[in-house]
This record gives sequence, structure tokens and C-alpha cells, in this order.
Amino acid sequence: MTLNAGVTTASDSSLILYSTTWCGYCRRLETQLKAAGIDYTKIDIEQDPAAADYVANVNGGNQTVPTVKFPDGSALTNPSLSQVKAKLGV
Repeated sequence: MTLNAGVTTASDSSLILYSTTWCGYCRRLETQLKAAGIDYTKIDIEQDPAAADYVANVNGGNQTVPTVKFPDGSALTNPSLSQVKAKLGV
């Protein structure tokens, strides 16, 4: 896991987890990703306005977390671990 302060510095080839510190669903997904050995970059949307804008853009104007951005540029909101694995092909 990498904590990252900026959207533009996250690798285009990495899974990006947009979250907040208080989000229980985010913590659950983080725990599951770690247990599955899936690398990701975590970005707190409350600390990064560009990340907050991205999340709102892909969620119809709502800053809904967790939002996961995949290496192919697609995104899922509050996905299950099985959805993440399926999207990654693992």
C-alpha cells in the first residue's frame, strides 16, 4: 500500500483506492486487498481536492467512497473484493 497525496503522482498502472479516514467500507476493502496481496495506492479525498473532484465526477456529483480506479481507467464504487479481482483478472 502506498499513501499518496496527489492523483497525478499515482502510477497509471496501479489500482487506486479513493477513501477517507472515517469510512468503514474503505477500511474493510483495504483489509481485504491487503489479505489478497493486491497492491494499491490509497488517496484520501479530504486531503486532495483533485481526487475529490475525480470521485465526484465518476459518481454523478457525489463524493462516494470507496471508489476504486483500475489501471484501464475504469472505476467502481464500493466494490466487493470479488469485483476487484474479476476486474483485475486475478
